[in-house]
Amino acid sequence: MWSGEHLVTRMGTMFWVLVLLGILGAVLAENDISFTLNPSNITSSLGKDIVIRCTVSGDGEMPDIEWLKDGESLDIADINQFQMPHGDDTWLVISELSIHSVQLSDSGWYQCLVTEKDIFSDAAYLKLEGLPIFTDEPQDMHMNPNLHFNLSCDAQGPPHPVRMIWLQDGVSLNSLDDELALTPSLLQVRGLNKTSLFSCEAHNGKGVTTSRTATIKVLPRRPKDLKLVTWSTTQLEISWQPGESGVHQVNVCTIQATVSHNRLSAAPHHKIYNQNINVPPHSHVISGLDPYTVYNVRVACLNSEGVSHWTEWVAMETMEGVPSGPPENVTAIKNETVTLVTWREPSTSLNGVLRGYKLAYQTKDQPEVVMDAGLTNAVTLEILHPVDNLTVRVSSYTVAGDGPWSDPVVASVTSYALNPPEAVRDSSTSLFSWHWLYVVLVVAVAFFGVAIVAIFLARLRKKETRYGEAFEPTVEQGELVVHYRVRKSYSRRTTEATLNRLGISDDLKEKLRDVMVDRHKLTLGKTLGEGEFGSVMEGQLNQDDYILKVAVKTMKIAICTRTEMEDFLSEAVCMKEFDHSNVMRLIGVCLQNTENEGYPSPVVILPFMKHGDLHSFLLYSRLGDSPLFLPTQTLVKFMTDIASGMAYLSCKNFIHRDLAARNCMLNENMNVCVADFGLSKKIYNGDYYRQGRIAKMPVKWIAIESLADRVYTTKSDVWSFGVTMWEIATRGQTPYPGVENSEIYDYLRQGNRLKQPPDCLDGLYDLMSSCWQLNSKDRPSFETLYEELEKILKNLPPAKDPEEILYVNMEEATSTSFRDDAELGAVGGLDVKDLGDDIFSKASSITADVHQPESTNRYVMCPGREPTRLLSTVSMEQPRFSSALEEGTLEELLAGQGSR
Repeated sequence: MWSGEHLVTRMGTMFWVLVLLGILGAVLAENDISFTLNPSNITSSLGKDIVIRCTVSGDGEMPDIEWLKDGESLDIADINQFQMPHGDDTWLVISELSIHSVQLSDSGWYQCLVTEKDIFSDAAYLKLEGLPIFTDEPQDMHMNPNLHFNLSCDAQGPPHPVRMIWLQDGVSLNSLDDELALTPSLLQVRGLNKTSLFSCEAHNGKGVTTSRTATIKVLPRRPKDLKLVTWSTTQLEISWQPGESGVHQVNVCTIQATVSHNRLSAAPHHKIYNQNINVPPHSHVISGLDPYTVYNVRVACLNSEGVSHWTEWVAMETMEGVPSGPPENVTAIKNETVTLVTWREPSTSLNGVLRGYKLAYQTKDQPEVVMDAGLTNAVTLEILHPVDNLTVRVSSYTVAGDGPWSDPVVASVTSYALNPPEAVRDSSTSLFSWHWLYVVLVVAVAFFGVAIVAIFLARLRKKETRYGEAFEPTVEQGELVVHYRVRKSYSRRTTEATLNRLGISDDLKEKLRDVMVDRHKLTLGKTLGEGEFGSVMEGQLNQDDYILKVAVKTMKIAICTRTEMEDFLSEAVCMKEFDHSNVMRLIGVCLQNTENEGYPSPVVILPFMKHGDLHSFLLYSRLGDSPLFLPTQTLVKFMTDIASGMAYLSCKNFIHRDLAARNCMLNENMNVCVADFGLSKKIYNGDYYRQGRIAKMPVKWIAIESLADRVYTTKSDVWSFGVTMWEIATRGQTPYPGVENSEIYDYLRQGNRLKQPPDCLDGLYDLMSSCWQLNSKDRPSFETLYEELEKILKNLPPAKDPEEILYVNMEEATSTSFRDDAELGAVGGLDVKDLGDDIFSKASSITADVHQPESTNRYVMCPGREPTRLLSTVSMEQPRFSSALEEGTLEELLAGQGSR
């Protein structure tokens, strides 16, 4: 039983509890706010864009929502908030947090906060993971044989851990379980005896990323024991021992010799001798030197990988020689029986230390007498009886022997004593000097007058011709003779002067005689295409008897050193020698001076290919306004032409590295010419072929070993030829449809290859499949491919039905979707990528808008035969069709983030 006091107390407590519950219910009824959508956990890759959302509902005044990361407010963030009604009295607020290109620093806990009510949502975690990213990669090095060195490699996730495997020449050096796999990884190499390739693979939970391949070249050590073996007045015979070179044997050594600044110093003054010799033997005779001269000599040797360091300069001296000239100003004055003979030291080189003079005198009908005069410059001869016609001559001598004698001088008679007063001697010398001065002046004036008269008469008689100056005929030895002076070529003179100024070697200048073209004979027209590395312009080349229409390539990349210029011109000489009907030929090269005083800019002159590139032609046949059927005979003929051209290049030990339909041109006979190789690679050698993760590469055409190791061979060209065959068989389709560039390497490693086109012959597909063998040694050569394609072409049946004859309208097409530049695809060797992004965007939108006006200018193309011209002149200045260049960065390829 409750007592009354306890009952009152208990009822009072319950009353206040009910009051508080009522107030709290009223407050909650007024502000019923809750999160209807909490942020969710996200797992993403580096560089991607993500969005995190939360949703709040309630009634009353709509609140602001703030985002927190790891409990801290995000003051600077891309936040969007949407408010909308959600019924009669309720509302809904959606808040989105956008993070562009997420980085490692963006990972963490995220949650929403209703600021007015301090209401928090559930926290969500942003987790990042992806393929490893390299922060340190092995670099190229030059090393001597068996010398220790280190290579480093480091990569980061997430996910972690990241472990490393080192590869040497494609062979693994460690496993994922040893200490070397820990990052950062340091590879200690105990020395090499041959050039090797090193790379590393980074492994984590998402996959594998391969670093750049570092080339460690093993160069020979510097030669040693350079010494003088024998020597003479004009020769030095030297010998040396070659330095260690590993398996790459030393085959050439370079000897340089310079004259010392002075005979007592071994410091080099200027180079006078530079000679490359084949070794062994490791000795050489330096000839053509000056006697009694100190020379500094050094030697460097090279093998197939590079050049060693030079030896230190070694001073060597030639032996003394005889004086190179006679004494000068020899005079003889006779007074009765005494004759005074004087002379001066030779002005030419003594070639040694002067030891004295010899004097020879002779009278009429008497033998010549020779005497040693010592180091004096005057001798008194006493003859007991008077003589007539006394002649004297003088020579100087060194340890090596006597120098040349002076011309004989007849003694003159004087009435003065042998030792006249000083004033008399000065007067005699003065009179003697002025006498000869007058004679010299008279002779000079006479010679100058005769020269002026001769020049005047020659100008009256000469006749200017196109090729030089022809003079009036004269009768010589009974025959009519016309003297002719050839006009010096402005091209040869200016080009020769330019090459001399650049320091180009004489051997290379001789080879360039048929390559260099006078810049003044080249007239530039409109620009046909312009890219990142250069531009292509229409041009006209004056060939004296006719004007040739050409394509002119100019480069934007500057040549900064003499070595780069010599490399460029050597490539031009090599390309000029190409002579094959299926290979683009080089017309010539000229040098164009730039605004600054540096090296001139090379300009490459190529044939103007009126019919454009093969890829555009194939696309047009399939996607033009009036689709054109290309019979199998025509397609196989295209493949055969390319194989023939590549067989020629491979026999020249030439690697193309970018073989594709876009780099093959159609000439006036619709034969295919391989283009965009060699010299053009040297001109456009920027990022497109730069080794490393940022290199732009046509990955869908590149062999699998080139994707992995950046190594290009003739067999990697064979792989590209197989892809080109597939392009032709599909009439210009993009290889590996549906496969992204970033997926190509893994796609090929899994054994996948291009599928057989629907209408492709089995034998033809078997041939292109053989080009994609994983082991490059199993792929056929270009000679074999050419022979097999010739057999397939001969075995194809001839076209019999009229429907099989292809009428290709060659008249210029117009299009609202394409740039109206008729010759954009008609330039020899113009790469698709050089035309800029504008052509890509237009080419990727090939639609039925392309139309072609009616024309009577046509080719009739019969399978297996050359095109036959009908009616009037052919004009195939059609628009250039091209899909966007199928290339991507190797970083995208390996990281899975590339796009086509």
